[in-house]
Parts: sequence; structure tokens; C-alpha cells
Amino acid sequence: MDEYSRFVDWDKMDVSAQSQDTKELTCTEFHELKQLARQGYWAKNHSLRAKVYHKLISNIPCRTVTPDANVYRDIVVKIIGKRSSSSLPLPEFVDNSLIPTYCLNAEGVGAVRKIILCIANQFPDISFCPALPSVIALLLHYSKDEAECFEQVCRILACNDPSKRLIDQTFLAFESSCMTFGDLVNKYCQAAHKLMVAVSEDVLEVYSDWQRWLFGELPMAYVARVFDVFLVEGYKVLYRVALALLKFFHKVRAGQPMESDSIQQDIRAFVRDIAKSVSPERLLEKAFAIRLFSRKEIQLLQMANEKALQQKGITVKQKRQNVHLAVHAENFKSEIVSVKEMRDIWSWIPERFALCQPLLLFTTLEHGCSLSRFYSHSEGHEPTLLLIKTTAKEVCGAYLSTDWSERRRGGNKLSFFGTGECFVFRLQPEVERYEWVIIKHPELASTGSETENHSQPASSTLSSSSIPSDRLSPFLAARHFNLPSKTASMFMAGSSECIIVGGGDGQALYLDADLNHGRTSHCDTFNNQPLCSESFQISILEVWGFRD
Repeated sequence: MDEYSRFVDWDKMDVSAQSQDTKELTCTEFHELKQLARQGYWAKNHSLRAKVYHKLISNIPCRTVTPDANVYRDIVVKIIGKRSSSSLPLPEFVDNSLIPTYCLNAEGVGAVRKIILCIANQFPDISFCPALPSVIALLLHYSKDEAECFEQVCRILACNDPSKRLIDQTFLAFESSCMTFGDLVNKYCQAAHKLMVAVSEDVLEVYSDWQRWLFGELPMAYVARVFDVFLVEGYKVLYRVALALLKFFHKVRAGQPMESDSIQQDIRAFVRDIAKSVSPERLLEKAFAIRLFSRKEIQLLQMANEKALQQKGITVKQKRQNVHLAVHAENFKSEIVSVKEMRDIWSWIPERFALCQPLLLFTTLEHGCSLSRFYSHSEGHEPTLLLIKTTAKEVCGAYLSTDWSERRRGGNKLSFFGTGECFVFRLQPEVERYEWVIIKHPELASTGSETENHSQPASSTLSSSSIPSDRLSPFLAARHFNLPSKTASMFMAGSSECIIVGGGDGQALYLDADLNHGRTSHCDTFNNQPLCSESFQISILEVWGFRD
């Protein structure tokens, strides 16, 4: 059909979806390109899309020495020889990835393997890149020959702009992206996350598939639309689309029995057959409707996850079970929660801390009901987990992101601190997690007065103190919620007289100095169940830290 048709099997393509209109792309402004990509301006014109891809990829800033088409022509015969392309072994860094055919003809399918091997020859520093076969297969659709496709892929791999993340090329980068995706699911797809926790022993193993959903299972028409926007906007688009896929999966499959013994297989099957329920336009519409954190904030979260992996010595591929199932039945014992319940809690906490094992710091059964001993055993640990069992057999708690020693910053005044990663939860009689109120209901942050009404869990006489911005969670900056600095960190507070934990969906928890009695407050605005009884007697209280 055009000069870019060499590798395409048009009998497998939906030719009716292609337009023969002669379009040109003249704009160069980012915001205009962004809108055109999202609208699918070049999606129905094969030749125009090829030209747009060539233009966008040629503008990627690259290393000084980046292999080009001429390099491919020089090395391909030496590397491939007379071997049949179908018998060529793939390098280990593609991790036995599926090689999507994407409606390629036989020559195109063979070309994918040849290009992968030539890239392995020119990029010896690539150690893990499962998305590569899919990217090559897609770009062959829009390349005149193998050498041109090779050059375009090399430019993507050789991008040297530190602010522009494109394709993961190491296991450390890949694994941290899976952890970051898990963190984002925890914030933006809570209903789906709750399902994953219920049916999977290892939630992160499910989320480790997120790139496979995009670069492996997603049909050609969908992945091309995603790639259109990815080349303009970058890596964040991939997170958006994967979150949208998970939201649609939960919506379509909610209440239905699993189709296989594995939730992973069910999600893969759903993505493969997504055309039955969701159009490409609807998928992108859903993806861009998610009020995701900024690119910089996500990048900081990714860096924090990478650092956590490096500290654990996890930089190469290994058995996931040894990495992520931190709560082991043989060495975990709590008088309040079971191993299964602790694993459920672990699935809620930020992924970089889910790598750690729980460490019991304080328990009223051993250390007595003393607030001073509570502080002395808890200080120096960040984050911590608070668990409470009442005499009525209710079980609740809180994930506290900040060291309790921060309470001293306010002097003798009761001052609030903590970050937006804090949350409170209930395990008995029913499981429920309550997020920080401003995250869950950003509309309440429209004015300072409204924020104070809903964020401050104590009386109006209590003072609040701001904390340095570097103490905030890397991806939950106060400015993101348009909050005045003095209300930006009002989640936890402590004095010699009491402890206050609050802000989660209108929930607040108060503990008296003797650690025998507590009470809760509940804001009806959020239409949810109270954390526990309004007034309660504490049977057992435990504080857990995180051991590397």
C-alpha cells in the first residue's frame, strides 16, 4: 500500500480502519503534538504515522555514538550468517518474552529476531529488557527496511536525557517500575487492588506483569495508539494505560468467577481480548482521566524504590518469592493479627518498605501500658505500624510514615506531622483501609478553611507545625494539593498526654497516656463505617518496625 508496507501482512490488518487522506504534520510545539497524539490524528494513516514516528524518534537526544542503519548493514551478516531467522536464539535479557507478530508477515517476524541480536551486539550494557521484542515488532510496521527499524530502536535505547525515561534496560529499573506501579495501583485502583489481595498470595507478582499487558498482550491497534502518545509524552503514559486496563478488568470481571486458577492469566486474557469490551479511544480516555501525580514526583518515587532494591542487594533477576513475601509464617508472631492479615497490611504499604520484614518494637503485653515506653521503643524507626485490639475484639491500626521523634519539633505544644502515605485501617469486624483525606477527596483542598475542617482530627485549639519539604513522601508534596503549609502534614501527633492519628477519610484515632483507653471520631461526609467503637478499651497494642 505504501513504502512502509514491506513487513506488513495486510490480510491480517483492518484495512477499513485506514484512511487514504493525504495528511501532513507541520506542528512542532509539544502541547499541540500532545493533543494530536491523544486524539489519534495519525492513527488511521499508515504512511503518516511512519513519518511521525521517524520525526519524533529522530528528535530524541542520544549518546554521541549511537548505532545507525549503516552499522546494521555492516554487522547483520556477521552476526546472523546463514542461519534461519526462525531458529535464532534470543538473548537472555528479553526474559523469554512473547514476540508479538502484530500482523507482520513471515519476513517481518524473522526480522524481529535479527534486530534483537544485532542490538544485543551493540548494547552490551542491556541486562533486562522484556519490552524490546514488542517495540521492534511495532516499529517494523513503520520502517522501510530492517536497518531503518534498527536505527530507530537504537535511538530509543540510547536516549541520554535524564528527564526522559523510555524503556527499562536493567532488572533494577524494571523491578522498581513494577514496585512504582504497585504504589500507584494502591492509590488509584483501590477496588482492583483489594481484589488482587484477596485472590493472590503475592500481589507484586501480579503487578510485575504490567509491562507485559502493554508490550505483549495488548492488540496491535491498541499498542500503536499507546505508542503514539508514549513517543510524545514519555514513560508516564505507560503507567496511565496500565492503570486504566486494571480498572476496566475490575469493572468487567467484578463479581464473576475467575476463568483460571491464576489472576495473572485472567488479566492477560482480558487484555488480549480487550476489543470485546473497550475501544482504543475509551482506553486512552480512561487513562488520561486519572489524576496522576506529576512526572517528577513519579520519578522520585521510582528512585526511592530503586534505592530500596539496591539496599537489599536486588539488582539482578532472582526468584520473586524470596524477595517479596517478607511476612514469613515461621518467624512472625503477633497477638493481634494472623500471618494472612499481616500480609494484607503489607500489600497496602509503599512497595519500597514491603521488601522489609516486620520487626516487633513494642507490645503492651511485654512493655506495659506506658506512653513514655511506647515512644522510647518506637523512636528511631521510620515508618512504623500501629496495631490495636480492643476488649470488644475489634482490630484496627495505622501505617505511620514518620519517626515519632518528630513530635518534639513543636516544643511543648501538640504538633502534627506525617505525610500523605499515612493511613488508618480496620481488620475486624470487616477489612477497610482509609486513605489520607486530601488524597481521597482532593476537592476538599480547594480552600485552606475547608481543608482544616476535614483534615484536623483534634479540636481547633490544637496547634500544627509544618515540616521541611524533604520530610514529605517523595511523591506527595504539599503543593500537589494546594494546601497551606501548616495543614500539609496533619496526620499524626503525640505528647506526654496522648497520641492522635487521623485524617483518613474523616477517621481519627485518639489514645490516652495510659494506653488503656481510646476513642475515635468519624466524619459522616465520607459515607463510610467508623474505624471502631467511638469509645473503647485497649486489650493489646503493638508497634511494628521494618527490618532490612
